[in-house]
Order: sequence, then structure tokens, then C-alpha cells
Amino acid sequence: MFSAVDVIRAKRDGARLTDEQVDWVVDAYTRGAVADEQMAALAMAILLNGMTTAETVRWTEAMVASGEVLDLRVDRPTVDKHSTGGVGDKITLPLAPLVAACGAAVPQLSGRGLGHTGGTLDKLESIPGWRARLTTDEITRQLADVGAVVCAATEGLAPADRKLYALRDVTGTVESIPLIASSIMSKKIAEGASALVLDVKVGSGAFMKTAADARALAEAMVGIGSARGVRVSALLTDMSVPLGRAVGNAVEVAESVEVLRGGGPPDVVELTVALAREMLSLAGLSDVDPAAVLASGAAYEVWARMIRAQGGDPDAALPEPRHVHVVPAPATGVLTGLDALGVGVAAWRLGAGRARKEDSVQAAAGVLCLAKPGDRVVAGEPLLELHTDTAEAVEGALAALEGAVEVGDSAAARGSLVLDVVRAG
Repeated sequence: MFSAVDVIRAKRDGARLTDEQVDWVVDAYTRGAVADEQMAALAMAILLNGMTTAETVRWTEAMVASGEVLDLRVDRPTVDKHSTGGVGDKITLPLAPLVAACGAAVPQLSGRGLGHTGGTLDKLESIPGWRARLTTDEITRQLADVGAVVCAATEGLAPADRKLYALRDVTGTVESIPLIASSIMSKKIAEGASALVLDVKVGSGAFMKTAADARALAEAMVGIGSARGVRVSALLTDMSVPLGRAVGNAVEVAESVEVLRGGGPPDVVELTVALAREMLSLAGLSDVDPAAVLASGAAYEVWARMIRAQGGDPDAALPEPRHVHVVPAPATGVLTGLDALGVGVAAWRLGAGRARKEDSVQAAAGVLCLAKPGDRVVAGEPLLELHTDTAEAVEGALAALEGAVEVGDSAAARGSLVLDVVRAG
């Protein structure tokens, strides 16, 4: 028989938790037999003392075992993608239909935004009629018929993670790499995809601010996947500047459609194609060129079918904001900096994001970046557009943007968005 206090003390003193201790404490917490304050103490001990790879793998397996495991196998290889979150990170929207158009099946169970990072479901819900909640049968049927589904996770997936995530959020233990890795991977393993590509963001607008922390997280998640027999690789990608020009909900959907129609910002296209190539490689379809498929318009056709399958109208007008505030360029020259965190917080304060999970969001809220680093700007000319339904939110958004814009004589050429790749072995 185990006791929560003994498990807490073991980790507090730097010991490796046994498989039996991990299984017991995760199950007992899920059932309510371990109190929140006890799990909070254990989470803090894990944050301070870490976990071995074996512990992290076992912790992940225990969270998977706390709920159902989906069987989403269809007649084509399945491959999923997960992003650790960023600003303007709408990549799932063009990526899922693109990879499906290349011959794979993409079961993309996504989440909602919290803080300055946007949520895929919030963005898609700006499309009239679109619904996020599907049954397992609906998910499987859509995967077989369309090849792609983006929806909310079912309630039965990894309930231990859902409970622990909420606790970590209010106890200062969110930053623990073993707990982040097991949180992400438990849900992805429970989804049943046979392959997974991770987009681990690095920079001011990302959760991981340094390349070293991002690599540590990537290696932890790839290690968990390998131990469970899931093919996993991770791309470390730059999140110092917002992705694309649109940050928000409806504005990001509009930009994603531009990409699917063969246009859109070059950085969004670059990352979409890079992630698609990695996903297709893991799915055994590396002979397919996603750039050519994207240019052909086939991905847009899958997008339209995917949206219709979930009740949405891909041709409907997207919501427009009640208020638009233009931010002018502070000087004439070359835009040398546009801080992702500042822009993300501004969009959040305008109503595009939420401070708590139960908060609502505005479909039309967000920021349009009319220039990106490297572009020439003229003092007094429009630089950013702030979109919101609540005019009083503009003041807070402007405060978030203080120091976020830099103008100089010249800007260094920006390198690839993909900073590094972590693969198993």
C-alpha cells in the first residue's frame, strides 16, 4: 500500500519514483484519493528535482491508462502534429488538409487558446456553423471520407492530464519539462496516431524562450514516443516574430485560406510545407511533394470538405470587428523588430484570447501586421491594425505593444524558421 506523503517525500529527496509509485499516484489522484494539495506538492518536487526518462515515460503511460485510447486506424497511414503554441500560429489549418491531400490521414485533436497563444478551435469556430465536438465514430468516419479532421479531444482522453494541467496552472509548476512532455504525449498517444510531428516553438512568443529548453522538451517527447512505439520527430521553430501577418481568430482563418489557395505570407507557407514534409516522411509518403500539392489547389478542396463535414460553410463571410484602431509606424526606415510576445498579448487583450479556460473569445478580434521585419516603413503610415468588438480594450493592447516595434536603417536577413530537428535514435 502506498501513501501520497511517501511518494512526495521520495521525489522531494531526489529519489526515482518506482513504476508502482507512479501508477498508484496518478490513478489515485484521478479518482480523488490523492488531494489537490498533495499532488501540488509532488508537482513542485518534480519541477525542482526532475524525472528520469524512464520515470517520464511511466508517468505518461499512467496518464494514458487513466482514460480511453482511440483506434483511429483507416485505410491510409495516420500522422498527427502538435505545436507547443505561438503567436499567429495558424499552421494546423492549412497543414491538416495539405497532408490529407498528399495521401495521409490527419486526426488533429486540438485545444483552445490560453493567454497570448491562440487556440486552433477558437479560430475555426469563427467559421459560421463549424462545430468542434465530434463523437469517436464521427472522427473515424471523417478521417476515412475526407482524410483530415480538426476537433476537440473527447472527454475520455487522459482525464488525469486534464486534472493535473489545471492544478499546475495555479501552482507555479507549468514549466516542468517532464510534466509538459508527459501532458502533451499522453493525449497524443491516447489519440492513437501511429506517427507524430512536434513543432516546438522557440523565442519571445513561445513557451520555451531558449533553444536549450526547447531542445530538452523535444528530446523528452521524442523519447516518450520511441518508448511507446510511436514514430516521433520534432522541429524547433522560430517564434520571435509572429507567424504571418494575422494574429487572432477569423483573421487567421482568412490567412490560412489564402495559403490553401496558393498565396499567403511566405513564412506561413514555408513552415506548412516543412512540417508537411516531415509528416509525410514518418507516414511513409516521402515521395510526395507537398509544395506541388499545395500549389495545385488540391489542399483547398480537402479544406472545404473538412469544414463542411463539421457543419461549417467554407464560403461564408467571416466575422468583422466593430472597431479597428490603426497603429502608425513610429519612424521611417526598415522594420527591424516586431516582438511576438507583445503582439500576442495585444491580440489577447483585444479579445482574441482568454485569461481563464472558461472565458469566451471574440471571433473578430486580433492584430493585422501590415509590415514584417525587413519591410520598409514610413513614419505615420499604418503599421498594425487592432481589431476588437470592445473599443475600451484598445488601450490595454497599445500598452502591450510598447517596445514591441523597432525601426532602424537596415535589418539582417532572416534565416530559416526551422532552427533544428530532433529525431529518434
